[in-house]
This record gives sequence, C-alpha cells and structure tokens, in this order.
Amino acid sequence: MPDLAPQSTAGHWYLYILRCSDGSLYTGISLDPERRCMEHNQQLSRASRYVWARRPAQLIWQRPVANQSVALRLEYRLKRLTKVRKEQLLQEDGVWQILQATIKTAP
Repeated sequence: MPDLAPQSTAGHWYLYILRCSDGSLYTGISLDPERRCMEHNQQLSRASRYVWARRPAQLIWQRPVANQSVALRLEYRLKRLTKVRKEQLLQEDGVWQILQATIKTAP
C-alpha cells in the first residue's frame, strides 16, 4: 500500500521493492522506504495485507523519483512486470532506465 503522506519539499519520493519471507516481491512508494518496511513488518494497521502475511520482509531495492505522481505511475508499471523481469531490474540498471522511459513517453 503506498504511503500517501503529503509531499514534502525536503524529501524525495522513492519507489521500493521488498523481498518477503516466501521469496515474493512487493512494490510500493514512500517518502521513507526504511520506515515503510518497518511498518509493513511491525504495524498491522500500517502494513499491506500481502506483506503482513509474508513477514518478515526486507527492503532490497529503492530509487528516488521526481515526485509522487511519477512514483505512482512507475509503481503501476512495476507491479505489472513478471517476477523474472523484476529480478532483472534488481540486477541490471538498464531495466530501470527502460521503466523510467515508459513514463516519459506515456500519454
């Protein structure tokens, strides 16, 4: 579940990926991915149901993005990638560049 706190001019929005205890991957956005990971693991009221059922989850990837709007669009696209493609993203920065380019060319 995305962290929808008001946009801060002091911080950046981040797209992040968690690896759950069953090996599955969870994608989200947040102003503070480390805090968000802790919430997923320790606070039922703030966790996504998916991650809560597969705890503990570990923050394995994060990238800053321009703003919340871009973060939401990238999250949408990333959630639709196959697990194989997400694993490639974790290993190859070129996949991240392609994903970002889809946002710039999207209507």
